[in-house]
Amino acid sequence: MNKTIIISNRLPVDLSFNDITLNVKSSVGGLATGMKSVHADGNGIWIGWSGLTEEEIPAGRHHVVDEALRGKKCIRVPLTQYDLDNYYYGFSNKALWPLFHYFQAYTEFELVHWESYKEVNRKFADIVIANAGQGDTIWIHDYQLLLLPQLLREKRPDLTIGFFLHIPFPSYELFRTCPWRDELLQGMLGADLLGFHTYDYVRHFISTATRIAGLEVRFNEITYGERTIKADFFPMGIDYGRYHGAAIEHERRPVNSRSEIMQNIESHNISYADSRLILSIDRMDYTKGIPNRIKAFEYFLEKYPEYKGKVRLVMLSVPSRENVSQYQKLKRETDELVGRINGRLATINWTPIWYFYRSMPFDDLIDLYVASDVALITPIRDGMNLVAKEYIATRTKSDGVLVLSEMAGAAKELHEALLVNPNNFEQVADSLKYALEMPLAEQQSRMEALQKRVSRYDVERWSSAFIKSLQETKDVVTQTQAVKVGSDFMDATASHYKNAGKRLFLLDYDGTLVGFKNIPSEASPDAQLYELLDSLAADDRTEVVIISGRDRATLEQWFGNKNYTIVTDHGVWLRKKGHDWSAIERLKTDWKEKVRPIMENFTDSTPGSFIEEKEFSLAWHYRRADRDLGAQRTLELKHVLTELLANNSLSVLEGNKVLEIKSSSISKGRVAARLTADEDYGFIMAIGDDWTDEFMFEELPDTAYTIKVGNVKTAARNFVSEQAEVRKLLSYLAR
Repeated sequence: MNKTIIISNRLPVDLSFNDITLNVKSSVGGLATGMKSVHADGNGIWIGWSGLTEEEIPAGRHHVVDEALRGKKCIRVPLTQYDLDNYYYGFSNKALWPLFHYFQAYTEFELVHWESYKEVNRKFADIVIANAGQGDTIWIHDYQLLLLPQLLREKRPDLTIGFFLHIPFPSYELFRTCPWRDELLQGMLGADLLGFHTYDYVRHFISTATRIAGLEVRFNEITYGERTIKADFFPMGIDYGRYHGAAIEHERRPVNSRSEIMQNIESHNISYADSRLILSIDRMDYTKGIPNRIKAFEYFLEKYPEYKGKVRLVMLSVPSRENVSQYQKLKRETDELVGRINGRLATINWTPIWYFYRSMPFDDLIDLYVASDVALITPIRDGMNLVAKEYIATRTKSDGVLVLSEMAGAAKELHEALLVNPNNFEQVADSLKYALEMPLAEQQSRMEALQKRVSRYDVERWSSAFIKSLQETKDVVTQTQAVKVGSDFMDATASHYKNAGKRLFLLDYDGTLVGFKNIPSEASPDAQLYELLDSLAADDRTEVVIISGRDRATLEQWFGNKNYTIVTDHGVWLRKKGHDWSAIERLKTDWKEKVRPIMENFTDSTPGSFIEEKEFSLAWHYRRADRDLGAQRTLELKHVLTELLANNSLSVLEGNKVLEIKSSSISKGRVAARLTADEDYGFIMAIGDDWTDEFMFEELPDTAYTIKVGNVKTAARNFVSEQAEVRKLLSYLAR
């Protein structure tokens, strides 16, 4: 039975030794909660670091740790203090964390950290391979393990591998500053499915894959060698029922059994009936924008002095990475800001900021959520931010207002919150005023919409959606009809070819017989190609057909003196070997006068693009254009042309870095059907590389050999990885 293996930097357990006695406690973090059902299914396991370095485990007690973890269906990756200092505190948190969060000034690229990062990823790979069965499903989590998917792919191609990034993926311009960008990207591309919190992160990753690795992308599918990788977004949720239920329980709790913090808040509220609480909860991290938030609150009090003495900012900052210099500096800056503002503005009866620097028990967190009128969540950059969703879940009366940074991934879902730029103090101050004065009916309208969405797409649905998509990716790979051309195929085909009576080759030109050139006129046939085609055509039983989107004049120039059949313009003109040219279709060209100006406008605004005018079509090439700009302009041009040509019997044909406008009646498939109907061929082989060739593959009989150049979705039965393999195959048959 196949199993699912979850892999993360940390296991979902907390371990500690009391002398030689091991204490084991399950974690209750977001990832641990989200993975609970996946981890519990069947014989699944979780692989990660135990939280104890090898040096922290007493001598002779390693087996005790392993046995305790096995009881939790967990397997540890042994890490030393050196690994922790260099892989985790080093490369993961001094290079990747600041870089991915757009804090480039904080990034440190140290070779010793990178080497340790690679080594620890290899340690993880070794443990996974030792425990993975044939065809198991692997789900890898987060930025500490970016190299792991490819390490597993190299050793175990039978595994189905998913990867989820829990932090932002940065823009291409930022990612490319990393000295080891190629290795990191290739590592991620080892996965079958790459998951991100938002579509923006998906878009950044796809842009990076195309610009750095030069990969082809169709929608959200990336072609990488012989594999297709899917990148998609899955916004992570929370355990809504747990937070909502705890808030309801809080309201039922007798006054004398409530927490100390809640009793203090309620005592304050009784003394100051018009007092309002604004809540801020974060880890002490520079990505959270804590100093900016404090300054924005100060600006709010200065701009709207009527709220002095009436509004408090309750700020909980959870300690994080206290041994890292940037975090120590952030802690000092936060302490100084709070001290300065409280010292300057506080009165005998009022302190503007209640500041807590510590972790809090779950029940105390619920108390803070329930007691607060407004949640102020304004990170400078955040992959998702689950605190915002937790606040929403605890509003049992559907009141309260969420003021949320538009830089948080959650902002893409939580549209009813008051979205702000965390660097715009004016906007934050105005939004706080609006939140505090918002009528109850509007509060409830906004909050009910938020609660409906957050409760529906909770953490369980997040994990199940990812696993379902990963399984679908696996099924698509399993069900792909195209089979790679190998030695067995070549031997069997050669035998059939040799013994057949009449033989027919239908060969596309660009991308099939020759590679693509930035300027199409430069892709003329070379001596080797002429020799190869001549050797095939020399046999009277064999008909070689060059079937191309090229214009008649060009192919006449290149092959006019050859004993081949030539089809041009995707099926407009036909010259059978030994005969003159004949028009398969009688077409009008007056439509060009309407279309050409539009294409010229797009050419002017897309440097590197150009128009190729053919007898019966217009082609817009953008191979030399900037990748992202070319892709964007293509979408825009397709939209404009599709609307224009809808009622004109014309169609927009998308090829490899080219859009072509032609008559809807033109098709390589119609020509292929006509040619195969004229003769009784015992052997038919068709080879092509783009969408125009799909019509040809579909029209040919089941006995034909149909071959696609490139491993992409196709009607062909077989494929070769690259254009050079086409010549190798044809040479094998011609020998």
